[in-house]
Amino acid sequence: MPPRWHWPPCSTPTPARSTPTSPGSSPTTRVVPTAHRINRISFEEMLEIAATGGRVLMLRAVEFARNHNVPLHVRSSFTWEPGTWVVEEDANMEEAVVTAVTHDTSEAKVTVSALPDHPGIAAKLFRAQADRSINVDMIVQNASANGTTDISFTVPRTDLAAAVATAQATANELGAKGVTSDSDVARVSLIGVGMKSHPGIAATMFETLAREEINIDMISTSTIRTSCIVRTADVERAVRCLHAAFELG
Repeated sequence: MPPRWHWPPCSTPTPARSTPTSPGSSPTTRVVPTAHRINRISFEEMLEIAATGGRVLMLRAVEFARNHNVPLHVRSSFTWEPGTWVVEEDANMEEAVVTAVTHDTSEAKVTVSALPDHPGIAAKLFRAQADRSINVDMIVQNASANGTTDISFTVPRTDLAAAVATAQATANELGAKGVTSDSDVARVSLIGVGMKSHPGIAATMFETLAREEINIDMISTSTIRTSCIVRTADVERAVRCLHAAFELG
């Protein structure tokens, strides 16, 4: 049987507050005041956390450590308390189905409407973005209708103007209907190596967000991550509710 989780009430958001991580440490504003330290985490999980807004370690630092199998010990600068070990994955790590919930408010969405649904169209669209050194993250293509399709993708908010201008030029060349953008979006993600062997994680995530009437705009997955694009105003509430639903507190 797939694991089932409960949904504590989250309709009234709990305000973020400054909470010391430990005695003598510097106060930090936490989206989830009950968040606790993780003792051990895999390199793969830490890479996903770094890539989805975790703000703990730089992505390249984790990549170097993984490539050379160097364990990382992440500790507080203010105390001598133990921290989190970032190490190779082992069997015990899969006991925790979901390890972390992250969010990122630095992204924006671009949509190209009514693109001709022919081979090579997406390649031209994203080659133009790559040539401008614009990093594209999530990509969603709608089902084809009447020979055309819509493609939406996310980019760093700082690159939005360049991404829209580039997409518009490509759309004109390809005969698309137009380009729209939305900077009022954010990403919330579930991460955990246990997701590889436990069904129902995505369903529980979507059910939790639906109960809170948080609309999902885009969805992206990997073997150990599920990400959703939601409105910026909803993202912190989404983090709190998912944290509670998967009993991470």
